[in-house]
Amino acid sequence: MAGEKVDLTGAKETLLMTLYGKALESRLPDSLLGDHFADGAVRKIDYDFSRLKVDDNLGVGLAIRAKTLDVRVEDFLARNPDAIVLHLGCGLDTRIFRVDPPQGVDWYDVDYPEVIELRRKLYPLRDHYHLIGSSLTEPDWLAEVPRNRPAIVVAEGLTPYLPAEEGPRLLARLVSHLASGELIFDAYSRFGLKLLRLNPTIKATGAEVHWAIDDPHELELAVPKLRFVEDISAYKLEHAARVGWSAKLFIRLWRHIPALRKIGRLLRYRF
Repeated sequence: MAGEKVDLTGAKETLLMTLYGKALESRLPDSLLGDHFADGAVRKIDYDFSRLKVDDNLGVGLAIRAKTLDVRVEDFLARNPDAIVLHLGCGLDTRIFRVDPPQGVDWYDVDYPEVIELRRKLYPLRDHYHLIGSSLTEPDWLAEVPRNRPAIVVAEGLTPYLPAEEGPRLLARLVSHLASGELIFDAYSRFGLKLLRLNPTIKATGAEVHWAIDDPHELELAVPKLRFVEDISAYKLEHAARVGWSAKLFIRLWRHIPALRKIGRLLRYRF
């Protein structure tokens, strides 16, 4: 049977990179994610994933980042069992199935209409699970999200692709609409964006990156309702055992050179 045809370009096509990386990692005997939904989606899609040049090192790195975010979402839901989860630029990520939130939680996955349509073909629906097809920079989609419950907003691999002027505007709309909660996402420094532009997988898609965050406190000035909580490294020494020698060296340098740690990191805020 023919697979699902995919016609995505630029930043939208990068979602296939993260999907494939997580699928590769989930095939490993010591998988951190065990993301069988991602693996199943890759097998259903008619697309030449080899053009993205995703290797096991990248797959493990993507899995480590995803797991770190998953744990933060699970922790928030344990403290707020009536919360909502707002997953921005969800792509084909299967976080809702990995986290498996309790019945009291409403989960919203938001991405471009064509991405949401592809999700509907690849993944099952479930109670309290909502799909919103819209560009994130359009303000109207927020009307579908409740504003009277605690919320955790999570974004993975999104911020660099947003126009630099649109990123703070999006966050300002979110914290103005939502009652209270937390925001967690990965961010890149200006140097980090330069490295991303050289990444073979990014170059293969023709995606452009724009928004850099050098100082996490910059966002507190741009979006006054945000309060910076922590800067989270997605990489720990124990992760080095799961990657090749070049990635091992990078992880060790990452931990000891402050400029490298700012290249890409996870930022957590409260509002």
